[in-house]
Amino acid sequence: NAWGEGNSGGGFAPYMKFAGFDAIIVEGCAKKPVYLHVYDGEAELRDASHLWGKDVWETDTLLREELGRDVHTAIIGPAGENLVRIASIMVDRSNAVSRSGLGCVMGSKKLKAVAVYGSRSIRLHNKYKFYELAVAAHRKMLNHQFAGDVIGYGTTILVDLMNKIARYPTRNFQSGYFEKYERLSAKVLKEKYRTGEVACFGCPYRCKKSHMIRSGKYACDGGHGLEYETLDAYGGRIGNDDVEAIIYANQLTNRLGMDTDNVGGVIGFMTELFEKGIIDEKFTGGIRFRWGDPELLMKMIKMIAYKEGIGKLLAEGTHRVAQKIGGEALKYDMTVKGVDIPAQDGRAQKSMGLSHAVANRGADHLTSAEFLSEVGWPDAIIERFDELAKKIYGRSIMPEGADRLDPKFKPLMVVESENFAALADSLVVCKFSTHWPPVIYYPDIAKALTYVTGIRFSEEDVRRIGERIYILERCYNLREGYSSRDDRLPERFLKEPAPAGPCKGHVVELDEMLREYYRLRGYDENGYPSYEKLKSLDLLEAAKELNITQ
Repeated sequence: NAWGEGNSGGGFAPYMKFAGFDAIIVEGCAKKPVYLHVYDGEAELRDASHLWGKDVWETDTLLREELGRDVHTAIIGPAGENLVRIASIMVDRSNAVSRSGLGCVMGSKKLKAVAVYGSRSIRLHNKYKFYELAVAAHRKMLNHQFAGDVIGYGTTILVDLMNKIARYPTRNFQSGYFEKYERLSAKVLKEKYRTGEVACFGCPYRCKKSHMIRSGKYACDGGHGLEYETLDAYGGRIGNDDVEAIIYANQLTNRLGMDTDNVGGVIGFMTELFEKGIIDEKFTGGIRFRWGDPELLMKMIKMIAYKEGIGKLLAEGTHRVAQKIGGEALKYDMTVKGVDIPAQDGRAQKSMGLSHAVANRGADHLTSAEFLSEVGWPDAIIERFDELAKKIYGRSIMPEGADRLDPKFKPLMVVESENFAALADSLVVCKFSTHWPPVIYYPDIAKALTYVTGIRFSEEDVRRIGERIYILERCYNLREGYSSRDDRLPERFLKEPAPAGPCKGHVVELDEMLREYYRLRGYDENGYPSYEKLKSLDLLEAAKELNITQ
């Protein structure tokens, strides 16, 4: 019952706005399968009996035939229908709203899809100034030193980069280095399987790459958007170096509507338990879990989506499976707040270890998106954090700020990154412009909001908005029973030193960073924000509900 949210690329959000809506709120549950059609100020629930049971791509095709090819869709697959807890919502076929099990929520409402299209214009207070700002942002994005890699490879470039710093989770996080990573590299994908690329609405980066396997047992149209996270979840995380199997498994998972991070996470967890003799074939129904077995991957994807055999248990997600097995299995549960840790080993980047522990929606790299220490961009680190460091600590954030293995200053960087990410997410702005690479920042957001609304926003105003959002999410979790005891990492990261790479011998100094993080946030030792902090953010209603007093 923790805070849940998700985000995706595609064209759904702008066309919802063109249809005349800022948001869609779905309350209650339908008696039979339905889909929601939204078009130019109108919203209509329609029968979806003919769509129920079909996969995401089939459903998308049928909706386009019914409503027009220009419609944009948010769809659940069979996994969401079957109330698989790790189900996703798929936008325009291949863009995944994947964390937090939101596909399961849609399935519980018997809402198969939302389809939107609009032709209305959007009125801006000062469209000329806004256009100038947008053009300048595009120019800065394209001129950034990292633009070539993003445009050329998308997030697949990270397979190479993260293995070099031993941050690529391998065999259920036993290591951060996969010895066969070159078989999954961005270069291999581009030279052998690339068929095209897709940009989200208004973006110059075209980071979503399309892939196809033209022959063999994994022949398929892989669709667009094979990302780094999946190349780990279905690669190193389960010891698999078969890139064609990963392309096929990615499109299969997208069609069935599930989160690849969570599917790969639970398979990696089960494989380590099987390897260590904690579970056996009697427990798994005759299935042998082995590292690097692509056929096991295909079988598990289908069994989880349809809750068949052992898949019915695995559909509950790694943490619930670990709780069910109990005993020694709990040591290998690589989750935080019940959510699988994504494709970053915190021992190789201390700020990411802290980010995973404290993220409001459970283990997450995008809640803070603190990527600057990952790549060590000193100019951006100084620009964003140095003034604050001098104000709080009386000295520059450098050189420690750019050292991913040094815990010093990382709590400050995480707090500031979380606040800015909360602001960016509320505006539905991609982190490929705000965090990685770091192009758009608070002054740009303040100007954009001023030009759009006519309300004058200062940099301080938008900073406060971001912090207010983040703290309010935290208060929601506290109300639901979460506390400091849930801001923890698995023991593997705290007690098992990294075995390879530049971070060899390192663990995550979580307690040290967590104390400073709480201090900067204005939390007490139990992880509750102080009355003064809530009052400063005009959140006294939250203070009242949580019984926080002066």
